[in-house]
Amino acid sequence: MRNYVVGMYDKTQNEAGPKAKRDIEKFLGELGFQTINFYFQGARKAELISYKQSWWDIPRRLKGLGADNLFFQYPAFNQRTNEAILTSAKQNAAKVYLIIHDVESLREFSNDSTFINWEINFFNQSDGLIVHNTKMQQWLKQNGVQVPMVDLQIFDYDNPQPLIKQVQYQGSLCYAGNLAKAEFLQELNLKHQLHLFGPNPSVSLKDAANYHGSFSPEDLPAHLQGNFGLVWDGNQVEQTVGKFGAYLKYNNPHKTSLYLSSGLPVIIAKDAALADFITSQGLGIAVTSLKELDRELLKIDAQEYEQMRQRVQRIAKKIRSGQYIKAAVKQLID
Repeated sequence: MRNYVVGMYDKTQNEAGPKAKRDIEKFLGELGFQTINFYFQGARKAELISYKQSWWDIPRRLKGLGADNLFFQYPAFNQRTNEAILTSAKQNAAKVYLIIHDVESLREFSNDSTFINWEINFFNQSDGLIVHNTKMQQWLKQNGVQVPMVDLQIFDYDNPQPLIKQVQYQGSLCYAGNLAKAEFLQELNLKHQLHLFGPNPSVSLKDAANYHGSFSPEDLPAHLQGNFGLVWDGNQVEQTVGKFGAYLKYNNPHKTSLYLSSGLPVIIAKDAALADFITSQGLGIAVTSLKELDRELLKIDAQEYEQMRQRVQRIAKKIRSGQYIKAAVKQLID
């Protein structure tokens, strides 16, 4: 079979988005997939380049592929490039599937009915979708998606670093991500140690917080510290609200895969879409509010934590080998 994976991303971006797409390319390459990529750099320049890409680069590179199956890592830079890739793919492949990284109708355009209608129609032009989880799948179905959908469960993570070694349980935490988006950190007062990683640190970190710098997604696992990785979003500590907090109810944050693939159990918001995955397999705990975090951390003893850590290590091997994306792709093709 002639199978391809196609994507577009900012290859200079030192964040999780490009990492997720690059990892999928690697893992699908192990199944014999060929990769075709388009790039952009900087929003202003990318807007101009997208015209050339849509009218020339994309149709030219996809022409004559004769693909049996083509998987497009959605989204590309903008609506124009998304449509250009899908149109050209459908002309040059027997089957075209979408690997969903973000549903913008649930994030940037959640109040824009025109965009929501466009995105749902766009999804329905494919032969099937790989979506993050059952919560995202249910929302898409309720809002008009009719093509087959497969639940990824969790993003894989190509992690070249050794698993974090056993450390004494102290209830310490780490949080990795763009710290400018993590507004809840400004309200978070913890007695337990919090280790922060990522760009744009605040000048007003709390006493229990230590900032360790920003690293590439490949290097970051070697620097992680703490007993748990924290998955929370929004601008409040009592609940996940705001644009990013609301999105947590539907998406699979890539930082969850970072933590698990490194051997770290997870503390996650109870209303997050991934909370069921974490708690049902004993990979961490879910909390309703970060105000209860100190109390919950004190309830965990060293033996309980060690059992949790061992379960995480078993899942880490699956995530590091691309088991989830490979299974989802095979399910759609078969």
